[in-house]
Amino acid sequence: MNAMNPVMTADEVNTFLKQVYPQLNDDFSDYLATDVFPGGCTVRLNAGERHLRPGNTVSGPSLFTLADIGGYVCVLSHAGPDALSVTTNLNINFMRKAEAGPIDGHCRILKLGRSLMVFDIAMTTGPEKLVVAHATGTYSIPPKR
Repeated sequence: MNAMNPVMTADEVNTFLKQVYPQLNDDFSDYLATDVFPGGCTVRLNAGERHLRPGNTVSGPSLFTLADIGGYVCVLSHAGPDALSVTTNLNINFMRKAEAGPIDGHCRILKLGRSLMVFDIAMTTGPEKLVVAHATGTYSIPPKR
């Protein structure tokens, strides 16, 4: 089996996240996986009023969370459903203002090894799919038990 082929679908990842990370969405469904494909995934933030800071701009922490969830969905869907995979690094650059509405994170795996996964994610919004933020990160994958 090729390591870049997913072992979970987006629906399976969303179900798994509800079980192991229920506080992510609490009473809302703001963050979700919309697609999983070989070597990557797409995640979405349905940004509403609770994600806005003054100026009607989606807050940095909300976009940072989307980037982190993108990495988590990639590692879960490609390395297997181990809830103990953790972020070891995440760098983000904010490009332009993001307003309320759907923001899609297009995540790709740059390297998938036995113990680390390196990824990047471009977060886009609006009909023109403008990049509002870009991040790179690393996830630690626990050893197989």
